[in-house]
Parts: sequence; C-alpha cells; structure tokens
Amino acid sequence: MSLNMARSQGLSLLLAAAAIGSVVSQNSTSGSYDVLQYVNQLIGSSNGGNVFSGATLPYGMAKAVADTDSGSNQGGFTDDGSNVTGFSSMHDSGTGGSPSLGNFALFPYSACPGDDIDQCVYPKKSRKIPYVNSSVVATPGYFSIELASGVSVDMTTTQHTSLFRFKFPAMEAEGNASSPLILMDLTDLSDSRQDNASISVDAETGRMQGNARFLPSFGSGNYIAYFCADFSGSPIRDNGIYANSRASTDVKDLKISRSINGYPLPGGGFIRFESPGDNAILARVGVSLISSDQACSNAESEIPSFNFEATHTAAETEWRNKISPIVVNRSGVNDSMLQNFYSGIYRTMVNPQDYTGENPLWESDEPYFDSFYCIWDLFRSQMPFLTVLDPATVTKQIRSLIDTYVHEGWLPDCRMSLCKGYTQGGSNADNVLGDAYLKGLSDGIDWELGYAAVVNDAENEPYDWSNEGRGGLDSWKSLGYIPVQDFDYKGFGTMTRSVSRTLEYSYNDFVITQIAAGLGKQGDVEKYTGRSGNWKNLFKADQTSYNIYDGNVNTGFVGFFQPRYLNKTFGFQDPLKCSNIDTNENDVCSLQNTGAETFESSIWEYSFFVPHDQATLITTLGGPAAFVDRLNYLHDQDITYIGNEPAFLTVYQYHYAGRPGLSAKRSHFYIPTFFQPTDAGLPGNDDSGAMGSFVAFSMMGLFPNPGQNVYLIIPPFFESVSVTSPITNKTAMIRNINFDASYQNIYIQSATLNGEPYTKNWIDHSFFTEGKELVLTLGSTESAWGTQVADLPPSLGTYEGFGNFSINSTSSAMRKRAVRYASADLSEKLDFKTGGAYWAESEG
Repeated sequence: MSLNMARSQGLSLLLAAAAIGSVVSQNSTSGSYDVLQYVNQLIGSSNGGNVFSGATLPYGMAKAVADTDSGSNQGGFTDDGSNVTGFSSMHDSGTGGSPSLGNFALFPYSACPGDDIDQCVYPKKSRKIPYVNSSVVATPGYFSIELASGVSVDMTTTQHTSLFRFKFPAMEAEGNASSPLILMDLTDLSDSRQDNASISVDAETGRMQGNARFLPSFGSGNYIAYFCADFSGSPIRDNGIYANSRASTDVKDLKISRSINGYPLPGGGFIRFESPGDNAILARVGVSLISSDQACSNAESEIPSFNFEATHTAAETEWRNKISPIVVNRSGVNDSMLQNFYSGIYRTMVNPQDYTGENPLWESDEPYFDSFYCIWDLFRSQMPFLTVLDPATVTKQIRSLIDTYVHEGWLPDCRMSLCKGYTQGGSNADNVLGDAYLKGLSDGIDWELGYAAVVNDAENEPYDWSNEGRGGLDSWKSLGYIPVQDFDYKGFGTMTRSVSRTLEYSYNDFVITQIAAGLGKQGDVEKYTGRSGNWKNLFKADQTSYNIYDGNVNTGFVGFFQPRYLNKTFGFQDPLKCSNIDTNENDVCSLQNTGAETFESSIWEYSFFVPHDQATLITTLGGPAAFVDRLNYLHDQDITYIGNEPAFLTVYQYHYAGRPGLSAKRSHFYIPTFFQPTDAGLPGNDDSGAMGSFVAFSMMGLFPNPGQNVYLIIPPFFESVSVTSPITNKTAMIRNINFDASYQNIYIQSATLNGEPYTKNWIDHSFFTEGKELVLTLGSTESAWGTQVADLPPSLGTYEGFGNFSINSTSSAMRKRAVRYASADLSEKLDFKTGGAYWAESEG
C-alpha cells in the first residue's frame, strides 16, 4: 500500500551475476519431498517487508508471534535488532500504514525483583527487551524465540486460538525460588486502544477474560476485540491486575481509560506461579470479535488439553495439504530458489483471514473474510494465484465480498478489523469477481447478486467514496473521464488521482462486461464496453516527457495521459512525478488531499495500464516496436519499482507486442535481483502476499492478466512444474526441454500443448482444471515463437502494425539498480543462483 521509492546507491549486477548459489538440494530428483522444508517465514521480516512471521493456519484468525518496537512492526515481529514488547495473537501481514492488530500481548518474567510484584515492569515501553537473534525459529504453524532474560517462548495456533509455551531459566530471587509472572496487556501494536478496556481475573483458575476497543490500521471506524487466556503447567501462586506501573493481588477486575495524552494508559492482568522447575508454563489464548465467552469457547473446543505437539502437528499438516498441490522438479536447482518459490506461495495464504462466525455486524449464513489489504494490491496476482491453488477458499472470499455488499451496500476495496478500509483507486473488487467468474468459480456463489454488486459500483456514487465505490460518476458518465478538481456534490472523498482513477474505472467497467456476457446481458456489455474506452479521453498525443530529476533530459517519448479539467482542457502533471526516480521529497503520491493525479505511481507507468485493450494502446503509443522501446525505457531507467504492485504486469506486457522472450528476460532479472530468500529479501511491503504471488506465478512460468481468462507464458524457473487442481483433481504440467539451471536458455523456441504444436504466447484457465501438459523447448536466443498476431493474447481492439518477427528493438543495458540490497551483506544478499547470457551484457 505504500510506495517504496529507491533513493540509495546501486549494486553492480556483475557482482550479482557472480554469486551463483552453492547450496544444492541433497535430493535433486523430481521425487516426493516435503514442501514445508522450503518455507522461510522470515523473508521480509526486516527492511520494510512487514510480513507476519509467526504461527498461524492458512487464513487463520489466530496469529501468534513476538512483537517488537521496530518502526516496521506492522506484522508484529521484525528481525532488525529491535526489542520484544510482548507476544500477541492477532496480526496482519505485509501491510503499510500503521501497525495492525497485535492485541492483548503476554509478557513473561522469571521473577519480580525482591519477589515484589510492584518491582516487575508493566508498561510496554519500559519492559521491552532484546532477543537472541540466533534463537529465532519460524516454520509453518510454529514460532520460537529466546529473550535476553533467558526466557524462551514458542507458540503454535489453531483457527482462533494461540498456545504459548514459556520456559524459564532456573534462578533465585533474593533467597526465594523462581516465581514466574506472566502479564496480559490491554493495548495493541499501534497503541490505538480507546476508552473502557477491561479485564477480569479468576482468583482460583487464573483465567483472564476481557476486551478493548481499537482503531483499524488503514480505515474508518473502530472495533472491539475479546480474549480469553488460561494457563497450565505450574500451581498458581497469586494473580490480579495492574494499572500504570503498579499491581495488586487483591483487585481482580479493571476498567481503564485511554487517558488524554495520546498514549493509552498501561493496564491489564497478571498471574504468578510457584516455581515450575523444569516444566514449561503454557498459556492458551482464544480470541474473538463477538465476546469473551466466545473466545473461551473457541479455545476450549480447539485446544482442549493444552497439547502443544498435537496442535503444532495439526497446523503443519494443514499447511502441507494447502501447498503440496504444486510440485517442481528440483534437479540442479539450489535450495535458495526453492525457498523463494515456496515461501512466496506460503505468504499468499496468510491473509485475507477467515473470520466466519466472528462477525458481530450482521447475521448471515455466508462466509466472512476480513483483512483484504487492499484489493488494489490483491487483484493483480494474489487472488488469481489462489484461484489456481485454493479455489474453494477464493469461492468463500467471493461469497464474503458479495455478502458485505448485501449488508454494507458496497463491495469493499479494502477491509480490515470489521472496518471499511480506504479506496485507493477503482472499485477493484469488480476485478476480483470478474476473474473468479471467468475461471468458473461457482460453488454457492449467487452470480446475479454478484453482478448487481459490480453494477452498483459503476452506476451509484456512495456518500463516502473514500471508503467504498467510485466517486465522480456524474463526470464519468457525461465527460468520459474523472476531471482534476471535479465538481462532485453527491459523494465525498480525496479529490486527487484523477488520472489513475480514470484508468482504473475504465478497466473496472470492462471487467463488468465479462460477467455481463456470461449472464446474457448484452445491453450492459455494449454500455460498459463503451465506458471501458474512457482511458482514451486523457491521452494527450503531443505530451513530452523530460527527466527533470537527471539534468532535464528529454526521454524522447511523446504521448502521455494527462489530467483534464471540467471544461475539457488539459492540465499538466510531469509524467515522471511519483516515479521511482522522483527525487522531490515534497511530491505527495498517496491519499493525502495534496496528492498527485496518480496513486503510488507515475503517469509513465500508468501509461501501460490498459489491461483490456493492449492492442489499441500499442497503436496509440506508436506501434509494437515503439511500445517495446517505451517498456524498455520504463524498466531500464528505474522509472518503475518492482516493490509496488503497478509494476507487476509491465514485466509481462512484452507479450502483447509480440516479444514474449523479453518478458522472460525481465522476469529473470527481477528474480532474484529484488526477491531473495533472506530476511531483507523483499523490495517492498509484501502487501498481504501480493509480492509472494508475483514470485510464485513468475517462477511457475504463467502470469495472469487479472479479470481476464489469460495467463502469459514464460519458461518456469524449474525443469518442470505440476499443479493438481483441487476442484478436478487433474494435474497440469509445464515441462522445459533444454532447461539449464544457469538460466541461459530462457527463450521459448517452440511449444506443444497435449502433444500438439502450440504457438500462442498465452493460455487459459482450462489448462489447470483439465490437467493439460505444456512442453516448452528452450534456447539461448529469442525466436519467432509467440510473435505473430494470431499468437497474441486477446484484446478489445485490433492489433495493427505487426510484420514478420524481427528483433528490431533492443533494450539499453539492464542497468537496473538493486538498491534494495545496497547496504546488506553481499554474502547474504547474493546467495542465490543467478546467471544467464544476458547478465554479461549488464553494466554497473
């Protein structure tokens, strides 16, 4: 959600080329193997990846991990030398903005100094403590860490419940045996707690129940979360509550205000134990958004006997079952490559979260999913990836989105913690529904109702379009674009992003036609097809672009989108404003009311965002050779940044210009240069798994144009990849002939589909559901495969200006700066198999 601008010195690609990975899997055959051995949850745990690294189930509500005081602790834990502030049970993954959730953290002490409970430190800012970096272990369904105090904590989860295991060092406390204390904190990661948080501690059992009201991290409103904590493993010595820095064993109930100084007053409960000896103390924490009684019920039903190993094993099994449908031939491929791939797959299933049965806002028999952070990010590759790997869950998510429309009046563009999130551009749930419809998801989905929801986005303006739907619809319908400084009295939102909203609304309307056609609504097909061409109304054919950030150099390209006023005259925004090379620190590119006319990206990059009509766009930009030149310039001159989602499709848009080999070349550049299996290995926020899905799709060799039944073909990064459809149980296979793990042979020379010659450079979803076999013969140079007009992906307009294949447009050297790793240790950041003939062409 946040634009990561690269500002630092570059890293020589020649150094990257030299760092051929040396760790090869011990079993290099294509035989059976445990996919979980290649999941590295710590990828993105530092340097702004903001991932959730802890224990959870696929789409689980309970997410247990150590929280830190880092400035990048949106996912809770960070591996950046920060301090641990507690262990909490609810998180999101990969988000930007304010830290999310992190409610009701536990914190352990081996004993209080002088055996005095008032000598233990309760406030979060004061109690924080370093951890032993080498102690961190994170595997699917499990997380463990050792604090500098010697206390070690490991944890696992079920759907709504965390199970923490605390082990304390043997110690004496001024003549008294160790008497461990575990506190429960009524705050969250971002200290957003509002008034009237409460906790009750049962004097006999030590059970703690309570709740608090919090703010969402990227939306409007507030929510109440509830908890229920039980303990096992050692006799209880005493318990009570604390407020500020003082505690009491006599008081068992607390209701605490926020205070007036912008920081919630410290408060919560504690429990103290007799010396546990060598035994661990277990804490079972159930969470709920309904009530503390339901939190207790969740915990009791999911982990009735505090059996840590059984809970951990069940979590591992669930993850293994989710990921194992994708199998690769590991021959010659190092473990770093496999870690990058399977860890990316893993992260696609951390968010969104399944809150079915935990929605207090309305009663419904439909599923309820939350933590859609944000659909502007997710629609591009994460949701399409899950449609391949886990269509049953995507079906539930679609039903949840439609049910949210039924009860809230609008499809969400972003949603978290029961709250409406902010819209970032178009009504992008339309794209998600369109993609699912075209790919045949149907189980329990009322598609007539789903269609009503997307039409509602297109036709009706909400009062608050900062939170849902689209703004400026009167102008959209009458002028055919969103004007800069629009006059809009029907609904209200941040009056910015007129260019990117126009382009995104155009695509949203096209996606509506895809559902309308299937439902037989021909009149709507014609209406929304017309509106899908509104992008043309912002194209200014004579607009030039100078690089004012590097000596005011003429980029040499003419014709760009530009903002336009109500009176139909054009305004001006520098096409490079808000690009990766924009060095003006005063440029505002997000949702601020002084923001640009493009969101989190430049006009240069948005010039390619016409996903439904690449043929017309290519003609508009001067034909296929000119289009390729422009794409090359976008990438070679650092204008785009792969750490933000608008860059994803541009890597593969060479396919539409008849140069699929260049898409393969770009993909092999970005992976591994910007995506590596290290803690600092992501180029930006993972955005709920968006970055993970980019890696996973790219390495599989098929990349979607979301909202269309299209996958663009490049060679997989493995000798073969197979995917078993959970719906049909049929296995699709992509196999490379002449595969080499040094990646010199990255260009497709010919292909067969089910044994028949295949020249199209794209394939549709039936490839997965019908279990087809695609065999690609590879070579070290571009070929004529997939280059003819008949081979190109579908487009609303007609392809023009294509002749016989020739490499008539060459990229300037791939001198892209690997800025993400400029300050990292070279031995760490380059421990990945790179290579290929094109690396020798790269400059420093």
